[in-house]
Amino acid sequence: MGRAAPGWMVVFDLDDTLYLERDFAFSGYRHLEQVVAAQTGVRGFGAACRALFEGGARRHVFDRACAELGLAAGPERIAQLVAGYRGHRPEIALCPDAARYLAQAPGPLGLITDGPETMQRNKISALGLQALIKHIRPTGAWGAGYGKPHPRAFREMEDKAPRGARLVYVADNPAKDFVTPRARGWAAVQILRPGAVHDPEPPGAGHAAHLRIQSLDELDPALAAWAA
Repeated sequence: MGRAAPGWMVVFDLDDTLYLERDFAFSGYRHLEQVVAAQTGVRGFGAACRALFEGGARRHVFDRACAELGLAAGPERIAQLVAGYRGHRPEIALCPDAARYLAQAPGPLGLITDGPETMQRNKISALGLQALIKHIRPTGAWGAGYGKPHPRAFREMEDKAPRGARLVYVADNPAKDFVTPRARGWAAVQILRPGAVHDPEPPGAGHAAHLRIQSLDELDPALAAWAA
């Protein structure tokens, strides 16, 4: 547990891989509860957003919460809510198995994560990942068009890998996470976390991971058996 298989450089995704993305959403909703109450005097915005999320809504959550509470939901208000959500300092924590793995892994480790740069860096800071992962790449720092499956971030990790190391990408979303590392000769490992946001089933064979695990406690034994 927590000892990377010899000869491997492990590169992680962030959301629903090292922590639960829903926890960021709920943290953002709590933040917006205070913002909306201060601006309008109306309470319950955060609870309305959370109920929508838990009911399966992933789009137009703020518009729908405003409608439920009788708040005007013009473009300016929605833009302010989105900015507040993305820019807030989240209250999130590593999944226990991720905390164990990162605390003991000899490294070097990498991280590739999509999303607006400020939002992803706030998550990275809240989780304390700067002290645990040497090579961190939020693709949002490069602007639009460089998120996965674009190969730029994977090429960067290849350049940073120790000589002779094999690379593995550990992530959750088969729609975009595995097709590029597979094509570049990496191992691809899908972690299946209860409560994860994305559909765990790949859209095609080329998008499937080589291995599936339930916990990072399984990662090193799985890699060792697969590479044998």
